[in-house]
Amino acid sequence: MIALVDANSFFCSVEKVFHPGLEGKPTCVLSSNDGCIVALTPEAKAIGLHRGDPIFKVKDIVERNKVAIFSTNMQLYAAMSKRIVNILRSSVEKVEQYSVDESFVYLDGYEKHYNLEDYMRKLIQKVKLYTDIPTSCGIAPSKTLAKMGSKFAKQYKGYNGVCLIDTDEKRRKALEIFDLADVWGIGRRTFEKLNYYGIHSALELADKKESWIRSHFNKPMLQTWMELNGVPCIDTTEVKQRQTICTSRSFGDMVGDLTSLKASIANFASSCANKLRGQHSVAGSVTVFIASNYFREDLEQYSNGATFNFATPTSDTLEITNAAMMLLESMYRNDIRYKRSGVILSDIHNDLPIQQNLFDEVKNRMDRRKLMAAIDNLNQRYGVKSIRLGIEGTEKQAWHVKSEHRSGNYLTDITEILTIKV
Repeated sequence: MIALVDANSFFCSVEKVFHPGLEGKPTCVLSSNDGCIVALTPEAKAIGLHRGDPIFKVKDIVERNKVAIFSTNMQLYAAMSKRIVNILRSSVEKVEQYSVDESFVYLDGYEKHYNLEDYMRKLIQKVKLYTDIPTSCGIAPSKTLAKMGSKFAKQYKGYNGVCLIDTDEKRRKALEIFDLADVWGIGRRTFEKLNYYGIHSALELADKKESWIRSHFNKPMLQTWMELNGVPCIDTTEVKQRQTICTSRSFGDMVGDLTSLKASIANFASSCANKLRGQHSVAGSVTVFIASNYFREDLEQYSNGATFNFATPTSDTLEITNAAMMLLESMYRNDIRYKRSGVILSDIHNDLPIQQNLFDEVKNRMDRRKLMAAIDNLNQRYGVKSIRLGIEGTEKQAWHVKSEHRSGNYLTDITEILTIKV
């Protein structure tokens, strides 16, 4: 059996941990540049707010109902997520973190010694006690059914936090009432195609013959069909390894000078390289793009992008950043006000083995890999960007996103540690 532990309204729940006066009050977390709502509590939904609402359009609702507003703080959320995963791992041998607010817990063999429903209920109560983060849990034979169970546990209080789908009767009942569009692995186009063939519920999909699924859909859909029938076949460790890595951002303010653009591209390239090393991969190419503000019709519009292919696939921050700087300089125009830039790494492979090149210009790759490992260790120990390239800059710059409502990094930055007034 597999359990999915899912934090309820995770971003908002983390903010409420450090602002206990918000319990029971509408709370929202905004996207980068404080543009739109990306997370909200049930109380915020009850007053008419929705995920994706531009904040300027719902300003009246926010002010009238005294909605608490926070800027996204991924560093704080990631630190709390790490604590939750550590708690889960203290009680279950195999735990796989799938996202910042979701973890799969493998319970094979535990049914011989424990009642799985009671065991997981005590575990999520432990998470709540240690972190004050509410979580929901679904237990089922497959990951797709476990995700369905976690949504039922979150939606219906009668489950007391844990929904167990351990019989065929429970499975069919769950499939009958679960929204087909919300099934893990079914996107908009697949949903429309299923409707075209007269399939409108998860149960109708599960009851189709395997031969019909194979003749009308691809392998991922076949895996979803098998999972709905209780056959585990999705390897999320493969799903997690990204085939492209992109870091991009709309600037807080428009910039026109090359120095500011270089700082933004260097930051994004460094972030991409760090993610690349985190999944033990190397990239064969890097793409840089820049764009003006298309909402400013009074200004000249311009966008461009360029790609560089590495002779030897790499995850070296210095090498990737140097290539990105060369690309930026080749397409920069000093008469344009820029609003967005980004870096994309592609042609990604595992970091072992790496195909060498006779004419490789980097002669000390082993030493450079050790350097990158040392930098990653220091940043992990002392905080993100404790060690950075000089070109990235240190001070607040115009291209940085707006985050006027950001909470402190209470768990990772000693200078922002929470202060309690007694």
